[in-house]
Amino acid sequence: MPRGRLLIIIAFIVVLAGVLIAVLLGGAGGGGTITPPPTSDGTTGGTTGGGETITIPTPTPMEFVEIVIAVQPMPRGFRILPNAVELRRWPLESTPFNAIRSLEDVIGKIARTDIYVEQPILTSMVVEDLSQLANVGSDLAAVLPSGQVAIAVPIDRITSVAYGIQPGDRVNIILSMLFVDVDEVFQSLQPNCFTLFVISPDGVQISDSICGRPDVVGGFNTLAIINASETQRPRLTTQQTIQNALVMYLGNFPRDGRFLGLTPTPEEAAPAEVTEVADETSRREATPVPTVETRPDIITLAVSPQDAVILTWAVEARLPLTFALRSAQDPGRVDTNPVNLDYILDTFNITVPTARNYSIEPAIRSIRQLFVGNQISLSSNVVPTPAPGG
Repeated sequence: MPRGRLLIIIAFIVVLAGVLIAVLLGGAGGGGTITPPPTSDGTTGGTTGGGETITIPTPTPMEFVEIVIAVQPMPRGFRILPNAVELRRWPLESTPFNAIRSLEDVIGKIARTDIYVEQPILTSMVVEDLSQLANVGSDLAAVLPSGQVAIAVPIDRITSVAYGIQPGDRVNIILSMLFVDVDEVFQSLQPNCFTLFVISPDGVQISDSICGRPDVVGGFNTLAIINASETQRPRLTTQQTIQNALVMYLGNFPRDGRFLGLTPTPEEAAPAEVTEVADETSRREATPVPTVETRPDIITLAVSPQDAVILTWAVEARLPLTFALRSAQDPGRVDTNPVNLDYILDTFNITVPTARNYSIEPAIRSIRQLFVGNQISLSSNVVPTPAPGG
């Protein structure tokens, strides 16, 4: 291209840019908006066409830290090379608490577990030498948050949000208790049984054991023994106890204690049974009995040492524990009120029916319940009743 034509093109571009700038500046002066410099309080101020001041808050910048990231897959026992890791900026809010932030703390170490590409390197993933590889303990102890302990408690599909709880979730624990009246000395259920000693000139007479509550009845202050028509009815109270417990694992751990980086292997189900039939044709058409999926019946939680003692007491006392799944965006604590019969009646304005001299037939003696499997009973003496029509 001739040099003169090139200069003409450049001059045309410069003139066009100048015209564009002039148009933009002219539009701003005629009632448009020009973004002013930030004010001293970190906000951006401006004015509208009517002279009103507009304050635009400046978004809080995201904080980043540098942590060590794997740039190639490393199997367990692999000695980490300089080209296998690198420092990378990572959002501070999502940085693991035990992430390694220096390459010198990783290079030359041995991978304790399988490490994948783009995975942050944690202190629990590396050891100094091969002699430590077999003696590093369990993966659970390595990833357990500092200051907390792990404890396992039983679960089923009702108490575990229909098995929706997974490792890494946070849960609140709800505890239910049954209260009964007991003798303060004997610690036995009320009412007590007592024996009367009658002293007469003929000697001492010992009456048979009488169980009940002595009371004065009638208009003549007659002393009587009031017997209960049934055993004492327990009083139920439910309350939220431990909050924000970290779920570490569901089910039984592997024998070697290593579960990090491993894909859970479902337990082998029993082979399908085939119904015995008489002839060969029916044998080929027989339908196998479907297998039942195995579900975990135990959950491991990370809690404070004191909360671990509380859970141990609850399990030893055979109290039912229900786990309420928390939102991942809600780490705070919430105070709740204990719930009993009085709380339900007062909160929902339920009126106790007045006793009448008539009723309906047949008598209503139980409330139909929704059965979803094994019914949870607060008493070991209660036997689940089949659902009506089931």
